[in-house]
Amino acid sequence: MNRDGPKVVVIGAGMGGLAAAIRLAAQGCAVTLVEAQAAPGGKMRTLPSPAGPVDAGPTVLTLRDVFENLFSLAGERLEDHLTLLPQTTLARHWWPDGSQLDLTGDPDTDAAAIAAFAGPAEARAFRRFDRLARDLHSAFEAPVMQAPKPDLAAILKATLARPALWPALLPGRSLQGLLRGQFRDPRLAQLFARYATYVGGRPTHAPGVLALIWRAEAAGVWAVQGGMHRLALALADLARRLGVDVRLATPARRVLRQGGRISGVQLASGATLPCAACVFAGDPAALTAGHLGEGLEAALPPKATQPRSLSAWVWSFAAIPEGPLARDLIHHNVLFPDDTDREFGPLGRGEMPETPTLYICAEDRAGGGHPQGPERFEIIVNAPSGRPDQPKDFAQCHARTFQTLRTLGLTFSPEPGPPSLTTPAMLDKLFPGSGGAIYGRSPEGTFAAFARPPARTRVPGLYLAGGGAHPGAGVPMAALSGKHAAEAVMSDLVSGGLISASMSGRTAMPGGTLTRSPTTGSAR
Repeated sequence: MNRDGPKVVVIGAGMGGLAAAIRLAAQGCAVTLVEAQAAPGGKMRTLPSPAGPVDAGPTVLTLRDVFENLFSLAGERLEDHLTLLPQTTLARHWWPDGSQLDLTGDPDTDAAAIAAFAGPAEARAFRRFDRLARDLHSAFEAPVMQAPKPDLAAILKATLARPALWPALLPGRSLQGLLRGQFRDPRLAQLFARYATYVGGRPTHAPGVLALIWRAEAAGVWAVQGGMHRLALALADLARRLGVDVRLATPARRVLRQGGRISGVQLASGATLPCAACVFAGDPAALTAGHLGEGLEAALPPKATQPRSLSAWVWSFAAIPEGPLARDLIHHNVLFPDDTDREFGPLGRGEMPETPTLYICAEDRAGGGHPQGPERFEIIVNAPSGRPDQPKDFAQCHARTFQTLRTLGLTFSPEPGPPSLTTPAMLDKLFPGSGGAIYGRSPEGTFAAFARPPARTRVPGLYLAGGGAHPGAGVPMAALSGKHAAEAVMSDLVSGGLISASMSGRTAMPGGTLTRSPTTGSAR
C-alpha cells in the first residue's frame, strides 16, 4: 500500500466502490476499501446452490471498454484475468401466443427477423427506431454518461442539431408512448419498452430518451465465464495489486467530520480510519436516512434520492429444466405477459404484478450448449420498492413465476423453495437505506437524470459512487460513477493543497513491479 499518499476510505465494494478505489490507488492515494459483506460485488452477489454459486444480481456485461480501461491502469489486460463470452443472440423473447423473436444487435439481421415475425412494415419501423436509438446514444454519451454531471448546454447543442431526436425528448413523452408511435405491433413496443425496467422505471412513466439503452446493449453483450461475481473478484484482486487495503466483512458505522470536512470513518468494531476524503459507494439514501451518523442528512437534496426506483423478487437456484421450452433456453430470455397493465398497474400501487414479465438467465448456457445435470438459473420478477415481506408473498410469487412457466412448457426439478428467493425487504436489509430499490432514485420523469446526485456532496470531503449516483444504474454506469468520484477527489485534494498536481496525474504504468496473483494469473 502506498503509505505516503493522502488517505482515502471507500465504503462499499460494489462496482462503483471498486472502480473508485482502483483509480485512486493508481494515482498515488493510500486507499482503504471497507465492505460490510463477506465478498466484493455489492448487488453483484451470489447464493449457494448444488451446481455452485449462482448469480443473484446483474447477469451480463455491456460497454466492455469501461472495464478494460480499469485493468489498463495497472498495465494489465482484462482478458488475462477473466473469460468473457460474447452473446451473439442478445436475448430470446417469448409471448403467450407462442411467438418468439431473437435479437442480435446487427440491424440487418434484426430487421430480417422482425420482418418474419411481424411483417415488412414493422421491419422498416424497427430500422427507424434503431437509428433514433443510435442517435440518442451518440448525443447523450459525452454530455451525460461520460461527464461528471449532466451538461445541459452540451445536451441542448447536441439535440438542437438533430431534429430527429426531438420526438423522444418531448416533456411528458414516455418510453411507452414513444414506442407506440414507432410500432404498430404491440409486441415490439412491449419488447423495447422493457429497457425502462433496466434502470428501475415503468415504461408508462420513464422518459422516451431511455430508448438509447437499446443501442448500448446492441453494441455488445458479454457473459462472464463462471458467473458475473467473477468480475467483482477480479476487480478486488486488481485493487489489492495496486495497493488497496481491501477489508471484507467490515461494516462502516459512521463518517466523521472535523472542522466542517470529512476526517475519518469509524468501523463497527470501534476502530477509526483517518482520511482526507471518503467515497461512499452505497445507496445515497443511506446518508439522508442517517445510517452513517448524524449531520449527513443535508449532504444531498431530497430530490437526489426520492422517489425510489423499482425493486425485484429474484430466484437464484440450480435445477434440471424440463419441458418443450427447456431445450430452447439461451443465456438471456424474456417471457412477456399478454397484459402489461396487469404488470405495471400493480407495481405503481406497491403490489406484486398480477401477470409479470419473467426474465430468465440460464447461467450455464452462456457459452452455448446444454449442460448435463442441474444448471444454475436466475429468474427476475419486477417488484415495488419499500415493500415489507408479507406472509402470502412467497406463495404468490412462486405461483406467478412457476405456474406461468409451466403453462408455457417449462418446469424445473426440483422447484426452488424459500431460501432461493431474494425479496425487496431482504435487499433493503442488505443495502441499508435503499428501501429495496435496486437502482437508487427512480428514472421516471422528464428531468430525472438531472436529479440524480453527482460525485460531490454538500459535505466537503464526502463523495458518491455506485448505481445510485450519476450516471445511474447498470454495471458499466456504476463503474463510471467510480471514475467521476476519483476525479473529483483528486481535483479537490489538489485545490486544497493536500497533494501536488503532479501526483494527481500519476498512474500505474505497464512494465511495473506487479507480480503474479494466485487467483487471476500473471500480470503484464
